[in-house]
Amino acid sequence: MHQTGAQAYQQTAKVVESPRQRESALLMKAAAGLQKVKDEWDISTQEELRSALTFNRKLWTIFMSAVTQDDSPLPPEVRQNIANLGMFVMNQTREILYEGVPQADQLTVLVQLNRQIAAGLRGM
Repeated sequence: MHQTGAQAYQQTAKVVESPRQRESALLMKAAAGLQKVKDEWDISTQEELRSALTFNRKLWTIFMSAVTQDDSPLPPEVRQNIANLGMFVMNQTREILYEGVPQADQLTVLVQLNRQIAAGLRGM
């Protein structure tokens, strides 16, 4: 019963949410996943790190794809800023996963970036 109610709420929330609210929620979800890995660094697995980074990378790939479309309603400077941030995220992710031994502190900038963009989308 409880699970059915939760599922109904989630479906309703998706309908009621604006695209900006949804983007903000997804950025916060990505930030929370990265923060969890960072907080539990000593017990987190390589797979948990890879999973959190992959979710974040996919999210930013979608953002970058959306802003590079000709029909994007955003002003050119905002589109460029989002694309630049997306490239930064891609580079950070590559650096964490493939260049040297990953360090917990490397996740901080990704967590902060997601949280700040999410706050901006919520109008805070």
